[in-house]
Amino acid sequence: MKKIERLLEQLIFSSRWLQAPMYVGLILAGCLYAYKSLVELSHLAMQVQVLTEEKVMLGVLNLIDVTMVANLLIMVIIGGYATFVSKLDLDEHADRPDWLRSVSAGSLKVKLAGSLASVSGIHLLKSFVDIKEVTPENVKWQVIIHLVFLVSTLVLAVTEKILHSTSTHEAEPAGKH
Repeated sequence: MKKIERLLEQLIFSSRWLQAPMYVGLILAGCLYAYKSLVELSHLAMQVQVLTEEKVMLGVLNLIDVTMVANLLIMVIIGGYATFVSKLDLDEHADRPDWLRSVSAGSLKVKLAGSLASVSGIHLLKSFVDIKEVTPENVKWQVIIHLVFLVSTLVLAVTEKILHSTSTHEAEPAGKH
């Protein structure tokens, strides 16, 4: 019976590798986003002489938006893989991102929520810059969605801080509180 239990536990633990193809799919999606960014930049560069300052700003905001989504993808790919699939052996790598040193499922959620709020903020800013093209109802919903992202990020960050400080205090020896 113990052998069956051990085999089952190994199977369950190995199942984390089912996520690896999903991370490869996200890498491919990142390639598509890089292509989209280059296409946007080339359109902007070819039309810069005839575009108004407002349209150039919208084009730049589109590039920022694409870049922020790409950053979100990288956080999910690297952070998710390192948290849920396998340790990344990058301790000696010169380009190792600082945020990867303290990545955990909770901190990853806070970073992702913050990135989503930032992307939402860029969309809202684009609407305000191009306000003539957006209905008041659409702007209202964008503001509401943005506020939900902000509040969610704040709640996740506070929760993570409370959980982290509680677990730190529990791990400290008596008299160190």
